[in-house]
Amino acid sequence: MAETITYLESLQRALRQVLKEDPKAFLIGEDIGAYGGAFKLTDGFLKEFGEDRIIDTPIVETGLVGAAIGASMAGLKPIVEMQFIDFISCTFNQLTNFAATCHFRWGQNVPIVVRGPSGGGVHAGPFHSQMVESFFLNTPGIKIVVPATVTDVHGMLLGAVKDPNPVLFLEQKGLYRTLKEEVSGTPEAIPPGVARLHREGDQVSIITWGAMLHRCASAAKRAEEEDGISCEILDLRSLCPLDLDAIYSTVRKTGKVLVIHEDNLTGGAGAEISARIVEHCFEDLDAPVRRVAALDVPIPLAAVLEDASLPDENRILDEIRDLARW
Repeated sequence: MAETITYLESLQRALRQVLKEDPKAFLIGEDIGAYGGAFKLTDGFLKEFGEDRIIDTPIVETGLVGAAIGASMAGLKPIVEMQFIDFISCTFNQLTNFAATCHFRWGQNVPIVVRGPSGGGVHAGPFHSQMVESFFLNTPGIKIVVPATVTDVHGMLLGAVKDPNPVLFLEQKGLYRTLKEEVSGTPEAIPPGVARLHREGDQVSIITWGAMLHRCASAAKRAEEEDGISCEILDLRSLCPLDLDAIYSTVRKTGKVLVIHEDNLTGGAGAEISARIVEHCFEDLDAPVRRVAALDVPIPLAAVLEDASLPDENRILDEIRDLARW
């Protein structure tokens, strides 16, 4: 039976499914127990699963990730919640120098998922609004996923938990309660590294992920209705590994590419994707690869300044029109 649920509700269902199906899985994080999490995502979980499966910790990100790594090596399946993903920087040593290298160094799997609310859209200021994907893109051994839809956030969490090594699971908190979709049944697990074609088109390819998918979709719809421009949209869903086959396929189809992301422009994932396209699809291009991203500034607290710092529908539409004229 179909029903309409939010992005947050879909994530709750995925977490409950994992906890019910895998007795080795547990959640660990700050205020996730009696309080129910900063966004009430784990509200009721403590009563349902008990203190051994829903582990509340002090405000010590470095400690809870270290504990999760140890538990994973003992055969458990920890799912770590960052209260805000910005504070994952406190865990950098554990994740990059230890968890990410264990399998390479001595064949030790570290099956942990580090998840948390990411990105802007809720006017939370510079310490609670970052996209941290680029912090880890240069770290072999960590997979990075950014689900953008109600269905994908469920399926991709299942896929992340099944992965034998560390997965960074970035949830777009601006979508938690604003994005709703009709769903039916239980989504299948989606492994990291599988992109999804969101919209077919033949003039301009838009490559994106996360919350920007929905702004791109709105801009593409306007471009078609107002200008007759046909845009194809590829939702990468994963940044590490990249679905290079899907990227090259859409580039070869249209010859014109926009890479759009919420993270800062300089050093962002869009730079790597653009470089790969130029390296492998140069003769298929009819125009330079364009990037649209956040300004290279900390995310401002003031709503009007935050909105101005992130890519919006009008800015994306302007780039589509300009590229189509090339």
